[in-house]
Amino acid sequence: MNLKEKTFWMFDMDGTLTQAMHDFDAMRAELNLPAGVPILEALAAMEPDEAAAKHRELDEMELKMAADALPQPGCVELLDTLVEKGANLGIVTRNGKQIAKVTLAACGIDHYFNDSTIISRDCCTPKPDPAGVNLLLSLWQASPNDSVMVGDYLFDIQSGHSAGVATVHLDVTKTFPWPELTDVSVSSLTELSTHVR
Repeated sequence: MNLKEKTFWMFDMDGTLTQAMHDFDAMRAELNLPAGVPILEALAAMEPDEAAAKHRELDEMELKMAADALPQPGCVELLDTLVEKGANLGIVTRNGKQIAKVTLAACGIDHYFNDSTIISRDCCTPKPDPAGVNLLLSLWQASPNDSVMVGDYLFDIQSGHSAGVATVHLDVTKTFPWPELTDVSVSSLTELSTHVR
C-alpha cells in the first residue's frame, strides 16, 4: 500500500493523535454501565431519559480529561509533513465535538483541522459505523482510493475498511491484532511519517 499518493487523511483522536489516557473500565464503573460493553453502545440501549443523563455525565468526564491531553510522539511532524504535501486533514472520533476541540487545543494541534472536518458522535452514528468516514469523503468530494483512516483501535480500522479507504493501524505495543482489516501497520507516528515522505 503506497500512502505517498493519498491526499485525504482521517485520524482517530484519542490514542492516535493523542497519547492514550482513557481508562474505559473505570469510566464504565463511574457511569454504572455493564463491564465490557462499549460505552456509547451501552448508552444507546437505555431509555432515552436515562441515556441523556448518562451522556451529560460522560461529557463532563471527558471534558475534564480533554484539558490534560498530550500529543502522541511524532504527531506534529506527521501533520506538518502532510500539510506540506497539500493533504486534507480530518478527525473521526467517538468523542463529542466540544470535547474533541478542547483535546486538540490542549495538544496544540487544533490549527491543523477545520471545524467542519472534526466529525464526532454529535454528527453521525459513531465508529465502527463508517458514517463519519463517509461524511468526510462527501464533504471533501474525495474518492476512497485517495483516502486514509488512521487509528489505534478496532473500531477505527473497521470504519475505514467498511468505507473502502486505506487503513493504518497505530499500535505502540506492536501486537497488530487485526491484520485482515489493516493495510499498513506502524508502531509510532514517526514511523508513519516515513511512509508519507
